[in-house]
Amino acid sequence: MALAEDQSKSRRGGRKARRELRQDRTVKMLPNLRQNLPLTEPLNQEQVERIDAASLDILEEVGVVFRDDQALADWKAAGADVRGERVHLDRGLVRELIATIPGKITLHARNPQNTVDLGGRNSIFVPMTGAPYLRDLEDKRRAPTLDDLAMFHKLSHMAPALHSVAHHIVEPMDHVISHRHLRITYSSMKYSDKTFMGMTTSPKNAEDVLDMCAVLFGADFMDSHPVVVGNCNGNSPLVWDEVMLGAMRAFNRRNQPVLCSPFVLGGANTPASTAPTVAQLNAEALSALAYTQVVRKGCPAIYGHYLSTVSMQSGAPMAGTPEISLMNFMIGQMARFYGVPWRTSNTLGGAKTFDAQAGYESATTLMAVVMSGANYIWHSAGWNEAGMHCSVAKFVVDAEQCAMAYRMMEGINWDDFDEALAAVRDVGPGGHYLGHPHTQANFQQAFFMPKLFDNNSVEQWMAEGSKEITARALTEARAQLDAYEEPKLDPATDEALQAYIARREEEIPAVEALNQDY
Repeated sequence: MALAEDQSKSRRGGRKARRELRQDRTVKMLPNLRQNLPLTEPLNQEQVERIDAASLDILEEVGVVFRDDQALADWKAAGADVRGERVHLDRGLVRELIATIPGKITLHARNPQNTVDLGGRNSIFVPMTGAPYLRDLEDKRRAPTLDDLAMFHKLSHMAPALHSVAHHIVEPMDHVISHRHLRITYSSMKYSDKTFMGMTTSPKNAEDVLDMCAVLFGADFMDSHPVVVGNCNGNSPLVWDEVMLGAMRAFNRRNQPVLCSPFVLGGANTPASTAPTVAQLNAEALSALAYTQVVRKGCPAIYGHYLSTVSMQSGAPMAGTPEISLMNFMIGQMARFYGVPWRTSNTLGGAKTFDAQAGYESATTLMAVVMSGANYIWHSAGWNEAGMHCSVAKFVVDAEQCAMAYRMMEGINWDDFDEALAAVRDVGPGGHYLGHPHTQANFQQAFFMPKLFDNNSVEQWMAEGSKEITARALTEARAQLDAYEEPKLDPATDEALQAYIARREEEIPAVEALNQDY
């Protein structure tokens, strides 16, 4: 009798504890994902080597245009065959340079508990960036402000499966372009203590970002520890321009990693065929990765790409297509062949609202990128309308989908196997497990329970207002923002950052144009 009473009290205490846990909105970021499932690898070894040989043939025989005097001088000094702006790269030189890129990057956050590893089987999820519009908390499409950017940085901070706050998730249109990078970087640093990205919209903008990182982390620490990630897009086919190369050098010189990202629109700026597209993309990525090592040998770098296919009816970029998934699988194999970390894009779509198209496109892409073994999984939350807007509703649902993918890629948990089998003997034929101690102790973590999907009966759904996913997601976003607590910057550091911004805004002309150099 005493034992049964103790067990009853334990169960009551357990129910109370579980209820409090469900109501608690204290957020702890998940560690970087460690992929424990087999990856999807459609290429055999001969095919991997065939792509590699074709890419190196392109580099040797066709060459890559580097529209930048400094890069051309650097390549000449490194022994490349430079003819005007076109650089022909010997395969031996490329292999020698690629071999010096670290296979794993430890990306440090201002909160050491949020420091993450990427490379090998280690992956991180990063929200979208660059949207000139948003769909807000009322699901209205409009131009964003700096306050809207702060809102998305707060939501990123509150999402356990997002490991970064990125940078300009949305463009703050209430600030002049030439000053935005300063405010964007400060917002990334202020509203979260996770990792973040740095603007590469011009070489001098990149230098400003890195100077602010030096204030936050210390210049000496940065020289030996990656703290920020930049992105540099190539102009496919086979061109790297002065702006991107200058920003790349700024990051490389301070030992900070850059995503070397060809911008692929399959069928428009690549051949209209999957395998040759990957061969061209691979050549473009290798040329930039090799250049990072010309600038600073041993500097961390990430094999990147933006990958889309083009509708041959309209010319519009498409997402979630079979060929994109196949290319992600192939690119993952190529990056692992070279032993370098790699980036892909996640939850992309062309839908104009958060509708079934958005869900299908995003789910297809998410499954492909996690099964491809991508390390830096960018655009993981919010992307819609081909990147033209970031949706608050989609942002929180995407973040939960990343948490579901995280759970799946962790693989099968065998820790309680014997204990759970013992429950089979306790329950026996015709019984149920709902009241069993093993179920009571484990149901919270046994099966992922999405908060934003409604699995109730239609009668209960109607009684609760017949809310569809967008309405539920916006309610959840408001709740997260209400529960948000700012991880305060050190006051002296905050003061130094604000002083730097004030000084630079005095020095930089207030210009409303992109990529101003001054």
